[in-house]
Amino acid sequence: MPLRYPAYFDQFHCLASHCPDSCCQEWEVEVDDDAARRYRAAVGELGDALRQHLYREDGTWYLWITDRRCPMWRSDGLCSIQSAWGHEALCQTCRDFPRLTHDYGTLVERGLELSCPEAARLILDTPPAPWVERPLPEEGDHDPDLALLLRTRAEILEILEDRRHTVAESLALALLYGYHAQSLLDGGGNRWDAQKALTFGKSLAKPTDGQETVAFYRGLDILTDRWRDRLDQPQCPENWDDRLRRLAQYGIERYYLQAISDFDLAGRVKMVVLSCLLVHHLGGDLIQTAQLYSKEIENSAENVDAILDGVYSSPALTDDKLLGLLFPTA
Repeated sequence: MPLRYPAYFDQFHCLASHCPDSCCQEWEVEVDDDAARRYRAAVGELGDALRQHLYREDGTWYLWITDRRCPMWRSDGLCSIQSAWGHEALCQTCRDFPRLTHDYGTLVERGLELSCPEAARLILDTPPAPWVERPLPEEGDHDPDLALLLRTRAEILEILEDRRHTVAESLALALLYGYHAQSLLDGGGNRWDAQKALTFGKSLAKPTDGQETVAFYRGLDILTDRWRDRLDQPQCPENWDDRLRRLAQYGIERYYLQAISDFDLAGRVKMVVLSCLLVHHLGGDLIQTAQLYSKEIENSAENVDAILDGVYSSPALTDDKLLGLLFPTA
């Protein structure tokens, strides 16, 4: 089965005690059954501490966080479990993070999660990385729907990279191409014409200041006070940061093929464009803002589901308003 991953995947190394936003804080850690069994049987002070903080809820084991941090996180920024017993002793959640694996049946893809500061730097602050593929697939290896998704994903990634268009235009074209690709997936569709799509998008744009969009995100589950403060005090810059192209490409690479499960491709593309609009509107250091967005949104299945529902049901997330944020003078 072909395995694909971006070239920067193998460059990732955990910053450990030097990480500016450790994954050992603020999240409850889900512990797989095998690790929980080992931890409950461990002897000594570390075993006693693990048993004290392990709890089971709805059939899943967790480490109970204390003072908004994992109890195994030492004051020097290192993990007590890893330091005492080695990396393989970590639960699967901690061993894997921030690495992602998506199995599409005839294809497995890996990537990095933006909520890790070092992964965010690799994703957003380096040139677009080619995919590494081993072994190369044979023609016809994938079912027709996945083959179409792979082809149209390559096209939308090219749209986002095309410097003939501004960042805002590229995001608008990506949004509109999502509907085009959805039509193809549904068995219809016409020839894609970027210029006609751009003209249509500008004609549809409805002036808005973005406050409704921010208010929608305020209504989702919020993990940290930092995120609440950012939503309450946005600092939208005047210019569009070119790295928003990379942010959109990351989202497309991560979510696009997941439409194979429910055929909701347009909704996922719209969620990706929304993430770029929100990160732009909040301002500040783009990498830090995007990383915090991912920590708050992408690591919450409830928040992701709420957005995928909201792109069709929320008055704040209509296409004309999103296009109005991209074309404010339209």
